Amino acid sequence: MHYSITRFLIGHPMSLSTNLLLLSVWCLACGGPTPLTVDMPLHLEEHLDAATIVGSEVPADLPQPVEWRFDEPQPEWRPAKPIPAQWEAVEPVRADDALRLPLTAENSGYGAFFGVIYVDLPDWKLEDWGYVEIRARTKDPMRYIGLVFNYTEKDPVPGATWAPFYSPGDRALLVGDGTVQTYRLSLDWSGTRKWDGPWTHLGVFFSSPADEGAVTLDILSVRVIPREADFAGDRAGVRTDRGGTSAVSGPYRRAVYAHAPGSIAYRVRIPEEGRLDVGLGVLSDNAPVTFAITATQQDGAVEMLLEEAYTDREHWGQRSVDLSHLAGQTVTLALEAEAERTGTVALWAAPTLTGARATDKPNIIFYVIDGAGADYMSVYGYNRRNTPNLERIAEEGAVFEHAYSNSSWTRPSTASFMTSLQHSVLGGFKGGFNVVPEDAPTMAQHMHGAGYQTAVFIANSNAGRMSGLEREVDFFRETWAEFSFARGNHKESSRFMHQAFWSWREAYPGAPYWAHFQTTDVHAWVNAGPAPFAGLFISAERRETLEEWDTRVGENYGEWPEMFERAGVNRVAYAAAQRDVYDEGMAHQDYQIGRLVERLKARGEWEHTLLIVAADHSVGAANQDWGILMRDTLPSAWEVGDPRTPLFRSGVSRIPLIVVWPERISAGQRFSDPVSMIDVLTTILDLVDLPMPQVMQGQSLGPLLLGEPGWEPRPVILDEFGVEDTGELSGRIEVVDGRWGASLEINPDPEGPPERRRPTPLLLFDLWNDPMAVYPLNDE
Repeated sequence: MHYSITRFLIGHPMSLSTNLLLLSVWCLACGGPTPLTVDMPLHLEEHLDAATIVGSEVPADLPQPVEWRFDEPQPEWRPAKPIPAQWEAVEPVRADDALRLPLTAENSGYGAFFGVIYVDLPDWKLEDWGYVEIRARTKDPMRYIGLVFNYTEKDPVPGATWAPFYSPGDRALLVGDGTVQTYRLSLDWSGTRKWDGPWTHLGVFFSSPADEGAVTLDILSVRVIPREADFAGDRAGVRTDRGGTSAVSGPYRRAVYAHAPGSIAYRVRIPEEGRLDVGLGVLSDNAPVTFAITATQQDGAVEMLLEEAYTDREHWGQRSVDLSHLAGQTVTLALEAEAERTGTVALWAAPTLTGARATDKPNIIFYVIDGAGADYMSVYGYNRRNTPNLERIAEEGAVFEHAYSNSSWTRPSTASFMTSLQHSVLGGFKGGFNVVPEDAPTMAQHMHGAGYQTAVFIANSNAGRMSGLEREVDFFRETWAEFSFARGNHKESSRFMHQAFWSWREAYPGAPYWAHFQTTDVHAWVNAGPAPFAGLFISAERRETLEEWDTRVGENYGEWPEMFERAGVNRVAYAAAQRDVYDEGMAHQDYQIGRLVERLKARGEWEHTLLIVAADHSVGAANQDWGILMRDTLPSAWEVGDPRTPLFRSGVSRIPLIVVWPERISAGQRFSDPVSMIDVLTTILDLVDLPMPQVMQGQSLGPLLLGEPGWEPRPVILDEFGVEDTGELSGRIEVVDGRWGASLEINPDPEGPPERRRPTPLLLFDLWNDPMAVYPLNDE
């Protein structure tokens, strides 16, 4: 009966509102589906299976893709001349069904081959387009294929000296088995440098390691797909999307979409103090949408709660609807959209129904200080007091003295602690990429699925969409591109993130929430910290000297310590200045965390908040381990990338781990047993009484924190792996077991230079007496 009446309503020429009214009356009169309830925040976008969709038909006249096929001449596609005068542009050759692009020694530099071809565009708007699909093949061991935008000789990509284009774009690994592959590259990649005005050029770049010799790539076609066409798969659906915005940093929102005219209706029981918070989004200034929210009550009365014509493609229109007068009633709540052009896409960002707090589950703030080394924080005994706020905060909870990251840098480490799975289990690196697999639920997915409102604020793209970590995040703010291309200061990333967090809380004040921060205040940047912290530990004159040294060292980059000698830079003085800049960044970061906690206390939220402060790696991931660099004499075996330098070296992976929850965790605790960042997800789920992952490699620290039985110390595992063309893993797996550390190299490269090979694949260290792990016991 439901199916027949729905078909009748949609198939007859009544107005959308009339259809909805009749449908609502029928649903209420017949009992309808079981109403949704609001014990936790109710994410309406996740309940499409319980919704009634009226209209929202996919139009037949969607904008069409634009395609260039290279089985016929395409003279408008031409090679770009690289910026270095000594490099040559690739010379395309016609093949039967493709444009053949050979890379030789003339196209090489920086240890790789590069080539670019590009085409002029008719002043398109980048925001109107969603993806580029490239069909290509190669039988050679090449590396990447990717996008570049807008040819320019005046303002090319900062730091990319090989490409005379304004911005980089998405990229993918090339498959070298000779088969035709389709590479789908996003046009809203997080690294894209945004610009004002039209999209004037589309470029395709490709590369290969120079040690592979001459290689050849065939391109069969290039196809550009409009944004609207990307929504053509379903009448309604859910996706993480930027809407129509072209802003550098997004934000991305978890949204439900429909095609106007259309409606998505839910039968819900309204809670006490009920409210609906939602963002409105459109894809085009030329396709305005009239959004409406209605509530149909038991007696059939329809109340218009919101009605607004929205046209701003540059921003999400955040709206709040008061439902408190409907408390206790079961109503049909409908999200409606109408537009002049049939099929226009309407986006409802994170439509979330909340009420008076009805759960004892805490808010959760997972605060990752990217590159924070416990060795260089006064809360861990560092002799410069750069973390006084964290010292006070830590006194209210627990401090883990020997916490380790799972890997040596952001991308593998973050993927591991977000899933409680080791890097090797997640698949390792395939040419530098390791997007978290779809079947490995992330921390955000666990929390969102439990009803938590979810938000992410990051300044390092390795911890964001580049790794696929935006899944099931209501509000996702990634500021890496904003800082890199808008010339912002990474050392004050925390300030911008906290502003965005409080704006999000004003828009979505319901509870509980889960928020993940990943700041870059202390990451390896030589620019000055913000006032009043600039000059706290290093003078302006000395910092300017450091910038000059940094440039000279970069120009002579290579083996240590020889590169300092070539650059004419005193290694010890250089390292000391770098450490001082780092300490200023840490002092600013500490101040901002202190302000965040103060505001939580002022709002009465602190007692109900679980705060975890941690890091993805220590300072050594950027070769800035000053404890070694400031020695008068370097250990004989130590150099950049030395395979004998283990991941568990204190300056690489010893990180802060501070856990505070005033309601449940006793104050003033310190634990000395080694623990791992891979334990964080399981600890959070355990503490807030949520189901554990079906597959996990971390253990909960909850029993330890709560003084309950059930926790036993166990070895800490670290690993980093690359995937060879043969499918074999190569890399390292390491174990920290109390006092001892063991580092095992898997599938070492037998063709590598002798000075880069280990004398044995297994090295052992005494971490009590050698925390920097520079003296293997094997030598004894």
